[in-house]
Amino acid sequence: MSNSVVYCAAEAAIIAGFAALRFNFRGVGNSSGSFEQGIGEQGDVSSAISWLEATLPDQPLVMIGYSFGAWVGMQVGCNDPRIKGMIGITPPLDIYGFDFLYSNPKPTLLIAGSEDQFCSQKSFIRLAGLLQATSRTMTIDGADHFLSEYVDQVRDLVHEFLQELRFD
Repeated sequence: MSNSVVYCAAEAAIIAGFAALRFNFRGVGNSSGSFEQGIGEQGDVSSAISWLEATLPDQPLVMIGYSFGAWVGMQVGCNDPRIKGMIGITPPLDIYGFDFLYSNPKPTLLIAGSEDQFCSQKSFIRLAGLLQATSRTMTIDGADHFLSEYVDQVRDLVHEFLQELRFD
């Protein structure tokens, strides 16, 4: 939740006129519970969506996830009609399967670095070729999985994508 990439993505959402909720998965930081291989963490995401929907009932909801959070959050987002768009930042394609995105009709942005240790360019290009027309991929040249020196570019890409979304 305190990661610079997560912070910048939330900041971009706020600048684009969205509310942003950052949270830790179970067992991370001061959160109770323990790691559940992505299964229990999907429940964490669903709970966060329900809280946002109750708190902001008239606002469109967009899922933004970083790394493991992209894998977990986008699985939920694909199947939850309350989520209108998604952003996956450095999806760990070389660790987890993302085939659930193949039939995803929601506007989606995927961002990865050209030097990502967990999302090779080969995997990223392959996934890009299998996505629906509503999805797009962006590569940040020189960036690794942690995007340490590239958070400003991430913020700009997230902001631009959110500005383009229309929920009529």
